[in-house]
This record gives sequence, structure tokens and C-alpha cells, in this order.
Amino acid sequence: MAFELLARDAKTLARAGVLHTSRGPVETPVFMPVATQATVKALTSADLAELGVKAILANAYHLYLRPGTAVVEKAGGLHAFMNYPGAILTDSGGFQVMSLAGLRSLDDDGVTFKSHLDGSPHRLTPESVIDIEDRLGADMWTSLDECPPYPCSEQEALRALERTQRWTERAWAAFSLRAEHKPRRPMFFPIIQGSLYPALRREAAERLRAAVEFDGVSLGGFSVGEPKAMTWEVVAATTHHLPEDKPRYLMGVGTPQDLWDAVACGVDMLDCVWPTRVARHGWAVTRTGKVALGSAAAREDFSPVDPSCACKVCKTHSRAYLAHLYRTKELSVHSLVSYHNVHLLLDIAREIRRSILEGRFAEARARFLAARENPSPPAGDDEPT
Repeated sequence: MAFELLARDAKTLARAGVLHTSRGPVETPVFMPVATQATVKALTSADLAELGVKAILANAYHLYLRPGTAVVEKAGGLHAFMNYPGAILTDSGGFQVMSLAGLRSLDDDGVTFKSHLDGSPHRLTPESVIDIEDRLGADMWTSLDECPPYPCSEQEALRALERTQRWTERAWAAFSLRAEHKPRRPMFFPIIQGSLYPALRREAAERLRAAVEFDGVSLGGFSVGEPKAMTWEVVAATTHHLPEDKPRYLMGVGTPQDLWDAVACGVDMLDCVWPTRVARHGWAVTRTGKVALGSAAAREDFSPVDPSCACKVCKTHSRAYLAHLYRTKELSVHSLVSYHNVHLLLDIAREIRRSILEGRFAEARARFLAARENPSPPAGDDEPT
């Protein structure tokens, strides 16, 4: 059994389990740092090992363009290329199909687009994406999808859903031919769409279950500008129609509050660039809110970023020192604050898991949210889409 469900919360949809991958067990709920271009920004592989990261996300679209699939394959795959032994899930590039709309054209067979790097022409199909993920050596493969923007009409969302489903069935056929010959069997995590329409999300889940076999389900099309309340309403409506014995992966979501809210809606896996992105914009995240390193208050604040945090940054450096590094544009600040922010997200995920196993998730979530003094900092815009 690839996914072992260990506990459910009595008051919410929260679950705790273990995803058994060929690279070792991944305890869920899990937050997966994003290594878009085979690196978690500002962190080394040694940092990931020290942080206890068991799973990360890399982006097939970006790695296909640079350094190129052939280079990664020649290096022995992503694990060898970036010296990371844990599980790697690859995003298919469907989000880029939406975010780089001015550079691409869609048809029922696939996507034709110009590289955002040099304008060179390229073509992605469900089969070619599976080929890319295979050559990258990822452990969990997603399927090419069409991610509709927010807002969009129900008719537009239905068209994207139907195209995504057809592509998923083609991706499954391509995956099946390759997976059975692998010494380390990869996992298939197809993406379902439906925008913010609960009825369409239900239809997508039912179509998926009827058409293909899968190891987990990727929930795409969220965190694209919609109100958070709407996100959680539709996520919960979606997980209600998914099989209990498969992990649910919510794509691109991951602030501290998001982790608690997503898990309450039945999500098992999350990824997001947020903790490292806000670090580069001078935001250190704490359990109760945030610290703006560029603020006057931080200049002579000699306390740790988060007194409750056990990471090496909080043990060795003060807010004032990090604020100094940020103001003087010292590069080390990106590594230090990113390390702390990722540590915090991983620690919160572990805390969430413990609370589920101990039957106190709803109470722990309420306490965490009550302690939040201010909202999450903005994400900035300097990371590849």
C-alpha cells in the first residue's frame, strides 16, 4: 500500500498518514519546499538534510528549458544532480500554461509556447511531459493540465476540466508503459481542475476515478487570486469525493495558516514558494505573525526572530543582526531567513500531524489561529512562475 492512513480528526476532515515512496516514508500532513529549478532558493542540499526535508517539488517546465532534460539525465537524474536523496514530485507545467498566457497557444493535443527565457518555440503534450518527468528521474509525476484563471465562467472551467481529463488519460497511458520497467517505481499524481465550482470539482473527481489508476491526486487551480474562504469551501467539497486511501496534494498553497486550514479540509500534502520568497523580501515568519526586517523596530531588537523556534538561526542570531544584513543587502540574509522560514513551516506541519494522531487537531488549530497577531506578508514577484 502506497499510502497508509493512520488517524482522522473527529471534528474536521484532517487526516494523518504515511506515504511510502521508493525514497523512504513521507509522514503526512507534509509541507514540501519548492525547488523550482533543482534548488530551494537560498538553501543547500545540506540545509535540506539538516531541516529533515523528506519531499520537495521541482518544476518539469523550468528544468526542461534550463538546464535541459538531457543535462539532468546525464547527471544521473534530479537526485544526483542536486544531491538530494528524498522524494521529488515534479509539477507538469500546467500552471505556466495559465500564467504565461501571452506566450502560448492551446489546442486539444497540447500546448505550443515560446520560452520566457529566449523566445524559442516549444511544444508540450501529455506524453512529452511524462517523458520529461521520466528523464528527470522524479518519484511522483503529475499530468499536463489546463489551469483556468480566476475568475472564469463555469463554461470556461468545464472546457478546461474536460481537456485536462483527456490529457490525464493520455498521460496515464504513457506513464503505465514506463513505470512498470523502473527499478524504482514512480507514482502517478494526476491533476484535477474545475476552478471554484464545487459541482465541477465533483465531476472531475468522479471522472478521474472512473478513467485511470493513480497513487495520489493533485488539486490544481487554487491560489490563483480567489478569496481564501472560497478556496477552503471548494477544497473541502473536492476532497469529499476523493478516495480515502489516496493522498491529496494541494498545489501552490503554504502559509502557516494555510497549512492548518488546508489540512482541516482533508489535504495531506502542500507545497509553496512562499517561505523563501518572503524571506528575500525581508520578512521573517513567526508563529504569531511576521517580523519586517526593514522596519525601524527591528534595528535594535536583540531577541531571536521567534523565541519559540529551535532552528539554528533563532539560536544564534538576533532580529537586529538580520535587519542589519537586510539593510546592507548582504546575501547571507536570504539563506538565514529562508532557513528559518522553511523550518517554521516544517515544524508547523509536524505539529499538525501530532495533533491529529493525539486527537486534538481542532483545539490545536483554534489555539494557533487565535495567537496570530497579524496577517501573512505578501509573496512578492521575483520568482519564476
